[in-house]
Amino acid sequence: MKEVDLILAEDTRTSGNLLKHYDISNKLFAYHQFNEHKVLQRLVERLTHGESMALITDAGTPGISDPGFLLVRECIKTNIEVECLPGPVAFIPALVSSGLPGNRFFFEGFLPHKKGRQTRLKELAAMPYTLVFYESPHRLIKSLQQFTGVFGPDRKASVSRELTKMHEETVRGTLQELIDHFQNKTVKGEIVIVVGQKE
Repeated sequence: MKEVDLILAEDTRTSGNLLKHYDISNKLFAYHQFNEHKVLQRLVERLTHGESMALITDAGTPGISDPGFLLVRECIKTNIEVECLPGPVAFIPALVSSGLPGNRFFFEGFLPHKKGRQTRLKELAAMPYTLVFYESPHRLIKSLQQFTGVFGPDRKASVSRELTKMHEETVRGTLQELIDHFQNKTVKGEIVIVVGQKE
């Protein structure tokens, strides 16, 4: 990252602290879900004129439920070389530590908040795979209750939060057991829910 002309960061404050720790002082530019459409063409133009850029996110991997897909797609269309370095992504350790089959899984990421949510859950219920979801802490209980209604209360599942961080936690059980566990708790951090295959 010390060699690029510009570092695109999901949150320049968070990334700035990390870069400072590693003595990286390259220019930072905020690139996130609220501006990625607006600044995309300008960034691609700069790349076509020979600039080099690095894209980083707060936690996770760009393009996996984080900004990045639009820029990568546009770079490929414009014949700009894209290099991807392996990094942290929450759903892989969540899947492995769930104890549920990981040989065939489907990564859904974030479900729609309202419109189409129930329809999408019914479609997923018909899939013969372990299902992986991202969820925010304040919607955890509601999602688990919806999952119970669609998949059944006895479906095996796990909830992982704050993966690869100091307060990492994974709780396993049936969907109903997970509801009971988290019902009266204040949950913080990023959440991954893994739902097992229908038995």
